[in-house]
Amino acid sequence: MIQVYKTPAELSKAAANIFVQAAQEAVQEHGRFNVALTGGSSPEQLYKLLARPPYRELVPWEQTFVFWGDERWVPLTDDRSNAKMAFDTLLHHVPISGNHIFPMYGEQAPDVFALDFEKRLLNHFGSSTPQFDLILLGMGDDGHTASLFPGTAVLQETERWVQAYYLEPQSMYRITFTAPCLNQAKKIVFMTFGEKKADALHQVLEGAPNPEKYPSQLIQPVHGETLWLVDEAAASRLSGPV
Repeated sequence: MIQVYKTPAELSKAAANIFVQAAQEAVQEHGRFNVALTGGSSPEQLYKLLARPPYRELVPWEQTFVFWGDERWVPLTDDRSNAKMAFDTLLHHVPISGNHIFPMYGEQAPDVFALDFEKRLLNHFGSSTPQFDLILLGMGDDGHTASLFPGTAVLQETERWVQAYYLEPQSMYRITFTAPCLNQAKKIVFMTFGEKKADALHQVLEGAPNPEKYPSQLIQPVHGETLWLVDEAAASRLSGPV
């Protein structure tokens, strides 16, 4: 499903309402809300909305467990860290327990950490399949999402839930939930805005299947739903009714 908004501000408000609804429904259904956040610039307005009234009081933070869909392999104090941005804009401002927050960074080597994190993930869910109530995702100008970049080997992963690898163009390690992990979610929400995203959005949603070039096409939940929240600029090349 695609929903188009005039501005990123309107889009972010819609995302905040979805976040609140997903949190309340999850707690009502099974006593806790498992969410994976996204990084980049797209969610900053959303996080700031959630950090203040009325949204702050509507989310059951005491029953919320926070993960991230991916991360740059940098310390949590680094400005490039997705976790740091979320702490600064949201998590430091709401009554959530530190034991309920799971950043993707540690003292081990990235590949060792990814294996340990996968075990932690499965232990948290108490099953062999991690199913998030909500996963937030962005999409890059190149059609990537999380740390699933065009032409990378991680796109072929079919068994692992968490993977770390060295991304040559960025000269750094990335750690990411794999497509099989992401696709277990009950709800996936893409937040995509800006004219620079228009070509990639058109290819991902209306182009021929080519996930090697446009990895966001890999996101197809097994039992859940995908919702695209886009602004008019990003939607400008879409041909069908939205």
